[in-house]
This record gives sequence, structure tokens and C-alpha cells, in this order.
Amino acid sequence: MPTGPLVYRQRLITRITHWVWAVSLFFLMLTGLQIFNAHPSLHIGKEAGFQYDNAILEIGARQDGDTLVGVTRLFGAEFDTTGVLGVSNGEPRAIPAALTIPSYQSLATGRAIHFFFAWALVGTLALWLAASALNGHFRQLLPTLSDLRALPRDIADHARLRFHHGASYGVLQKLAYASVLFLALPLMILTGLSMSPGFNAAAPWLLELFQGRQTARTIHFLTMLALIAFFAVHMAMILLAGPLNEMRSILTGWYRTDGEKDV
Repeated sequence: MPTGPLVYRQRLITRITHWVWAVSLFFLMLTGLQIFNAHPSLHIGKEAGFQYDNAILEIGARQDGDTLVGVTRLFGAEFDTTGVLGVSNGEPRAIPAALTIPSYQSLATGRAIHFFFAWALVGTLALWLAASALNGHFRQLLPTLSDLRALPRDIADHARLRFHHGASYGVLQKLAYASVLFLALPLMILTGLSMSPGFNAAAPWLLELFQGRQTARTIHFLTMLALIAFFAVHMAMILLAGPLNEMRSILTGWYRTDGEKDV
């Protein structure tokens, strides 16, 4: 644990939006997998169907004698994924019931919950962007030239599990948070909108930008996987850097630093 002074590091709006995003992304991921189950394949291109061979990922099942076998095809290569993907509770199901909301197969319910939390995410992100532009927090997430010069050292320190507890974010933190807030989340929103027929009618250029609904769906899915990877690393860093200090920061705003030189 650091032993330096406490600094007020996280503003109230940052803390509130952080937890709204956490809840929203949890429900978006599990309802998104429910929606994926209705058509468990990803394609590149503007078309999809039996006459097109442009799937990069397919999850399904086939009968092998008396046994139902889960099968996953990735770029044409086939893998037996029985017990993980393709079969759940003895029935054909791409993503198992434990990883979807609702646990039973219901596209309508999954879509309703998904859209609710999608708009919650959009509204919260817009609120955070406006507030952060006014209070200066926005600029604190953008790496400076001096930050980028310090990047190799920051990478080496993280590799050695040497964490610095300063009043401001480190360069790796800035790059990670900026990538999520300014790239991944907007990309999720735009690809999600491009899959809406109603929005396609109002803004057909967006569908062209992503080269069709199927490509947008694939980008949407891959961005979700990137966010899951970010979450895993984020949680690991919290545990390694001092969970009590990190949780106090995001709950109360106060963060204990290494010393006066870091404030």
C-alpha cells in the first residue's frame, strides 16, 4: 500500500458513470450472446446465406451417432467444442445458458434488455463527454508527448509489477482508458446503430461505412471481445496495484499516492 497523501482523483460524475457503464456492459454482453444465439455465425461482406461462403466464425452442433457434438468453425478450420460451445444441456445451443440473459432461448427478451442498456450506455457516455470537457477530466486521459516518451519505462515497470501511485494516470492507463472511451464504446454504438433497419433508413451512409450489416455485426462482436479482454486486465491491475486503494478511489474519489513528489 502507498503511504503518501490522499488526493481527490475521481470526480463524482466519473464515479457515477463508471458504475453505470459497468452494469450496462454486463447486461449488454450477456444479452448480446443471447441475440448471437439466434444466428450463431459472423460474416464479412454485405450478404449472408446458404449461397455465400463468407463466414469467419460459425458455432453449431452435429449428430455423431447417439451423441450431439458441439462444432465451432473458425476461418474454415473445424474444432470439437462439446461441453463449451455448440451444445448446452444436451440441446443445440451456440452459447451455453449460463452465459446468456435470459438463460432460456428468447430473442425478443434478449433484444428488449439489450436495447435498454444500450441507450443507458449512450446517454451516460454523452453525459460523461460533456462533463469531462467542462471540468478538464477529458484532457487528463489524453497522453502527452512526455507520456509517450515514458511508455517503454511504464511497460517495463508493469512487467515487473512495479506500480506507481500518482495523482494522475500513467501513460498505459491513459492509452487503455482513451481506447475504450474514445474508440471501443463509440464503435460499439455505431455498429449497433448500423444493424437497425430504422436507423439505416435515416442514415444509409452508416451502413455503407461498415460495408453492410453483416460486417458491422462482426465488428460489433469483436469489439465486445476486446472489451472483455480490457475488463480482465483492468481487474488484474486493480488486484495487483492494491485493491483497497483502487476501490476507495472509484467509490469516494480519494486516492492515496506514493508521496509528495507524485501529487
